[in-house]
Amino acid sequence: MSAATITAPLAKPGADEGRIGLRANLRHIGALVRRNALQIKQDPESMFDVLLMPVIFILLFVYVFGGAMFGKGNQQQYVQYLVPGMMAMMGLNIAMAVGTGVNEDFRKGVMDRFRTMPIARSSVLIAKIVVEIGRMLIATAILLGMGFLIGLEVRGSVLEFVGAIVLSTVFGAALMWIFILLGLAMKTPQAVQGVAMMVLMPLEFGSSIFAPTKDMPGWLKGFTDVSPLSNLADAARALINGQGAVAHPTMVTLAWAVAITAVTMPLAVAKFRKKT
Repeated sequence: MSAATITAPLAKPGADEGRIGLRANLRHIGALVRRNALQIKQDPESMFDVLLMPVIFILLFVYVFGGAMFGKGNQQQYVQYLVPGMMAMMGLNIAMAVGTGVNEDFRKGVMDRFRTMPIARSSVLIAKIVVEIGRMLIATAILLGMGFLIGLEVRGSVLEFVGAIVLSTVFGAALMWIFILLGLAMKTPQAVQGVAMMVLMPLEFGSSIFAPTKDMPGWLKGFTDVSPLSNLADAARALINGQGAVAHPTMVTLAWAVAITAVTMPLAVAKFRKKT
């Protein structure tokens, strides 16, 4: 769907962006969300990462590394450990797609069309975030569905289970602003992916997502103790399993989410306005 098709519902030509009210902003975001969703419908292959990544990762780690992590015959115990932890990984991996998508829109000239429209620049980026949150929730649902198929049990309350999903979603949404900023700063989608992978790999494997941190070297354990991914994984694990400390890792995760959003969102919007 071309950007031109959303011109009508956005605003009257000649409107001043600075005077755009809340209702108009919400209307703009809604139209742009629809545009992004229709793009996915026209390009279903863009959902392969959402549909296949959770399945591949959970089967790979449970059946290849599960016995080594918790001993032969204790794969069920590893499922209870791994699946909640992987909820933290979903947000990080899905967030990378936001940066490449923004970069791709600039390369194709879509943003040049948006520049001529009397819309708030932030609405373009917020619409991206909304659609990617939807993709992240689908990936999380598939991850949990696979987890249930191989024996995951929700030992906490329903409210705690929902809380783990909400916490993962909030933190994933915060991470998206980092990748949007990266997508605006880099010249090509390939460059965005390359830099993102250099960030993703140390954060994911240098955390408690896949394995307990107690046997890690002191310097690495010190890093994992403050890592937002470790705290998110520990919080989700405690909420789903109904045991373990919840308050501290939850507060640390939320503090990271607020700090990341407060720093990177204004920078991303400012960079977007300058670039358009």
